[in-house]
Amino acid sequence: MITSISELRPTPDHARRNRRAVETAARTRSVAARLTAVSGRPADCALEDLRVTRMGLVQEEARRRLDRHGPNLVAQQRVPHWSVQLFKSFRNPFITVLVCLAAVMYISDPDDPGVGILAAMVLVSGLLRFCQEYRSDKAARTLAGLVGTTTAVQRRKHRHARPVIEEVPLEKVVPGDIVHLAAGDLVPADLRLLGAKDLMVSQAALSGESLPVAKADTRDGADVRAGLTDPVDADNMCLMGTSVTSGAATGVVVAAGSDSYFGCMAGSLSGERPPTSFDVGVRKVSFLLIRFMLVMVPVVFAINGLTKHDWAEAFMFAVAVAVGLTPEMLPMVVTTNLARGAMAMAKRKVIVKRLNAIQNLGAMDVLCTDKTGTLTEDRIVLDRCFDVHGREDTEVLECAYLNSHFQTGLRNLLDEAVLEHVDEAEEVVVDASFVKVDEIPFDFARRRMSVVVHRAPLAGLPHAGEHVLISKGAVDELLALCRWMRDGAGTVELTDELRRRVMGVVDAHHRQGLRVLAVATRTFAGDRDIYGVEDESELTLVGFLSFLDPPKHDAALALRALADKGVAVKVVTGDSDLVAAHVCAEVGIDVADVVTGSAIDAMDDDRLRACVAGHTVFAKVNPIQKARIVRALRADGHTVGFLGDGINDAAALRESDVGISVDTAVDIAKESADIILLEKDLTVLEHGVLQGRTTFGNTIKYIKMTASSNFGNVFSVLVASAFIPFQPMLAIQLLVQNLAYDVSQLATPWDRMDPEYLRKPRTWDPRGIGRFMLLIGPISSIFDVTTFLLLWHVFGADDAAHQALFQSGWFVEGLLSQTLIVHMIRTRKIPFIQSRASVPVLVMTGAAMAFGVVLPFSPLASLFSLQPLPLGYFPWLIVTLVGYCMLTQVVKTWYIRRFGAWL
Repeated sequence: MITSISELRPTPDHARRNRRAVETAARTRSVAARLTAVSGRPADCALEDLRVTRMGLVQEEARRRLDRHGPNLVAQQRVPHWSVQLFKSFRNPFITVLVCLAAVMYISDPDDPGVGILAAMVLVSGLLRFCQEYRSDKAARTLAGLVGTTTAVQRRKHRHARPVIEEVPLEKVVPGDIVHLAAGDLVPADLRLLGAKDLMVSQAALSGESLPVAKADTRDGADVRAGLTDPVDADNMCLMGTSVTSGAATGVVVAAGSDSYFGCMAGSLSGERPPTSFDVGVRKVSFLLIRFMLVMVPVVFAINGLTKHDWAEAFMFAVAVAVGLTPEMLPMVVTTNLARGAMAMAKRKVIVKRLNAIQNLGAMDVLCTDKTGTLTEDRIVLDRCFDVHGREDTEVLECAYLNSHFQTGLRNLLDEAVLEHVDEAEEVVVDASFVKVDEIPFDFARRRMSVVVHRAPLAGLPHAGEHVLISKGAVDELLALCRWMRDGAGTVELTDELRRRVMGVVDAHHRQGLRVLAVATRTFAGDRDIYGVEDESELTLVGFLSFLDPPKHDAALALRALADKGVAVKVVTGDSDLVAAHVCAEVGIDVADVVTGSAIDAMDDDRLRACVAGHTVFAKVNPIQKARIVRALRADGHTVGFLGDGINDAAALRESDVGISVDTAVDIAKESADIILLEKDLTVLEHGVLQGRTTFGNTIKYIKMTASSNFGNVFSVLVASAFIPFQPMLAIQLLVQNLAYDVSQLATPWDRMDPEYLRKPRTWDPRGIGRFMLLIGPISSIFDVTTFLLLWHVFGADDAAHQALFQSGWFVEGLLSQTLIVHMIRTRKIPFIQSRASVPVLVMTGAAMAFGVVLPFSPLASLFSLQPLPLGYFPWLIVTLVGYCMLTQVVKTWYIRRFGAWL
């Protein structure tokens, strides 16, 4: 309900956003109209408009088009200008508070040196954050280049050269390029299909539809639709932002980058991901401290004004207290921590695509992974080719070779193993008489792929003139399509009894840890050249292939190391349950009971949550079931990582808290992941987990140091303001003290963490931070009060005439105790004895303490109204600081016993 006229009046921000939305909508409609027009015309017309042939662009022309159109990037992928980054570095609530306070101070007294100190604090905070973010962005782009996504493009070196298919970085794709798509590929730009075979495309990013949609085979240019208004619905168009789930296709790029349908909408899409729990936690603590400041500063102002009767001085003191309560370095420390973490992880062959994912990696307590490449060597070799009786059979190898050789879709390690085995053994030679007729690409629903060949006579196979479909795939799925079985030189019907015998042979290989694929054929008359999934029926089972992928020698050690760090590993594989059980047992995983995909389908969400909590190995699972497993674990309160590299892993990667892939993964898997491993190795991942926890721990250090120190300072200021007849510390002195303390903490991201801290997953705990602040903060106030009493009664600083001595004494004690708290909080152990900070932290805190001691004796002392302290003060100061450290250690020990945690 509108309650006032002002609600009808748009604000400048609203008006600007509305204008942008209107402009984006108009541009989107224009691009949609152009694409639907392309869809409604034959493919040859699109090629003619783009001045390209089906042979592809010449390399020189491709370079000219790249210069003319620019890189194939949408607006959100473009790096902002450094000036924009600089502006954003100063746009945070803490710097806003400091600027406001500086403005108030300047208006009150333009000559106040505090204005310069505040300006210095603003500049130090903003510029350091800018430098760190600029460097981290640059480093992130460099790291991203190591795992860049490419696409298969057909080009020619010169006009008369034969076309060559080459892998080109996505950003270098230009209008007119001929692109070849296969399962697992990201669609690099808006394409008009020139040919497609059983193509299924996921358009969820554009349409929100979770199920893949079929795209038509338009090889003849006649299968077009008229009357479309949305290019997403065009069955002969593939748009940027979508991905291929199965099948293969060829298309010509009609629009790229910001000119694409997805690119033109980028202005209305938020480029930022939803905040992580860490982001939310930092924001909550930040605004908690700001609210705390807004409450306490007026109290300090009122007490000082009422007791000192100098409201102007009380106001300046309150402003200085507000500055002291503002953790203006927090954004810079967080950014530096994440950037350092990313660079350190890169040295360990772990590439971070999204900096905030580092915290989730450290918080991960369950890792779901496939067995291939993580538990095994990922060095698959073809072990045997055998018939239905388990006897060696070269016919099986010949059929498998033709299947792997002629397929153009998603070729995997099993295909490579078949081709390599035949090439080394030289048992089969494919010559020009073997011609591919068609293929039915692999997908994860059918779990098989088929090719159709027309060939010369070959032992045991049909004669020339006939077409033979050769299918290779998962045993269960392919066996269900077989009606006949090759038995020696003849063919017999595959009865139920024979099926059981055949499965007995297969299971015997599974129990040895061998992966088994079935090979089957079907003969056709040869009167057509287009085949589909419906032709994969009435097959004749030829035999089987068994593959060996031996367990890694260090897999058991890596699993134990992860378990010691509090990370439970669950194996989620599409392989046979017997193979999965064998491999997992080899590497020391407890395999009490393997849960299969069919069992998962029979469970509702509640039963699945109970199931995943009690089981470790899940076999024969499809992509949807993998995603359900991840969701069930997250619903049970776990922070879940998923390690996958296939198209069947993309959904689970998106569902997980931290998606992990490898640089050899398919495009859609790498795009869905937050972390990329340059080696598919659990040992490498363990290093990443430890670095994530180190990054999180150093950030929590700063937050707890700042929160507890500021909370304690407020108590001290309230006590001093209530009972001391003069200002306990001048505003300028508070500002200098705060600046020195802030500088001392700049080295926090370079600190090390205790090994004990790294052994457990770490998650954000806002309630724990509040409790920490309330219980640890007031300790410093106790020793501030003892310092007040010491200066008042022992050194005679008990009136306004001696206030400089009082202020100098508290200035030194306050700065030294604040700096010491860095060492007390950074570890749950005894500092300096059981745990020592890193060299940068020791140097920075030591420099801050030396500055605090020397400043009252320096020529600058008069500028800040300080005076040299009597030498007799320093033994008392040492006793005070030692007592402070001892009491803090006692409270720390009690706190850890009571609450079971420190950082």
